[in-house]
Amino acid sequence: MHNRVILCGDLLDFTDDPAVVGEHAVRYQAQGALVIIDGLIVARGPEAEILSQYPSGFTLQRHTGQLIIPGLIDCHVHFAQTEMIAAYGEQLLTWLTEHAFPAEEKFADPAHASAIAKIFTTELLNNGTTTALVFGTVHPQSVEALFEVAEAKNMRLIAGKVMMDRNCPPALQDTAESSYHQSKALIDKWHGRGRLAYALTPRFAPTSTPEQLAACRDLMAEYPDVYMQTHVSENLQECEWVKELFPESADYVGLYEDAGLLRKRSVLAHGIHLNERELTAIHDHDTAIAHCPTSNLFIGSGLFNLKAVREHKITVGMGTDVGGGSSFSLLQTYNEAYKVQQLLGNKLSAFEGLYLSTLGGARALDLEGTIGQLEVGVEADIVVLDWAATPFLEFRLAQSHSLHDKLFALMMLGDDRSIAATYLMGERVSKDPAGTWVPPVTDPIAGPST
Repeated sequence: MHNRVILCGDLLDFTDDPAVVGEHAVRYQAQGALVIIDGLIVARGPEAEILSQYPSGFTLQRHTGQLIIPGLIDCHVHFAQTEMIAAYGEQLLTWLTEHAFPAEEKFADPAHASAIAKIFTTELLNNGTTTALVFGTVHPQSVEALFEVAEAKNMRLIAGKVMMDRNCPPALQDTAESSYHQSKALIDKWHGRGRLAYALTPRFAPTSTPEQLAACRDLMAEYPDVYMQTHVSENLQECEWVKELFPESADYVGLYEDAGLLRKRSVLAHGIHLNERELTAIHDHDTAIAHCPTSNLFIGSGLFNLKAVREHKITVGMGTDVGGGSSFSLLQTYNEAYKVQQLLGNKLSAFEGLYLSTLGGARALDLEGTIGQLEVGVEADIVVLDWAATPFLEFRLAQSHSLHDKLFALMMLGDDRSIAATYLMGERVSKDPAGTWVPPVTDPIAGPST
């Protein structure tokens, strides 16, 4: 890669979960700097100190007065639902039939899949999201298209072909056998290739037979480091349907236990209506939950009990769940997460919310030490937040007198306009009028390369 970059600005990241250890986990450096060589952070510290230690041979990117944070991590999103985000009027099961499934049927066409993949990844980057765990469709070509675009942009991306062999339109139905072979072929081609990884993706229990869940389990045994992503306990009607389909299992989480699908690198989206036994089981299997508040509110699914999940020491990341979710912005996702906790009589600080979208997301994806922090040795996926992205935001933040107050106001009021810059492996990316991502003009430090 041979990129040698110094980023200057105010640095903010986390050494641990501030909800557990308090504000000792918050690491803030005013007028700091990061040194990046070949996509990895190799040093961090005060700007004056860093510039004196590295006087030449680097490209300098100054973000004076702006906030440098780790790239944001989306732990649950459907790229095939990009075009039907903000679809009116339904709750989960009808919403799938009326909106999601018709959109997903279009992905039989590789050209359509490729076009949407470009729009989807552009929106992720536009909103400061540098890593995502993504649902494709039942079509292998949907995942091929997404991986091809992500690879070209050097994004860290985890995705998988949906496995769905019942209770869905014929055009979206595979079989236990075909889903096994198609998923296996995609794993062999893409898993561990560059910054890409594969996630086995049974959509949710009602759309998979026990035989298909067994095929997924077999693939997890064959490939111990792949991911598994699915939905759980999102909607009360869905939960009742699961009881009818799997009467032999103790509960919704229990059926995934019985199928052998819960382990580290398994991520369950939503988890709104979980009982005590299910919470304990999720923790015991070292499985993570993706909290998707914009979707939970938009589709009317319910309120996520983050307090109970924390009490069971379950790893949680944040998910936008587009297109059930109504925004690609993880800032706006925190906005809704804060309100959900308010309705439950709990608080969710800005530090806790940003943790869930950075280090918390990295932990949910078993990528701590790789992404999610501004730490030496970590990949330089980085976002710069602009305190003054709009005149009103600048006015509002002038009334804030602490870092937390400023961050809270920014995360409540901010959106893609608040993203001043996004970096992938130390390479700055910005959108041109055609919607592609190109490096902007930089400020080289004088002197020969070292």
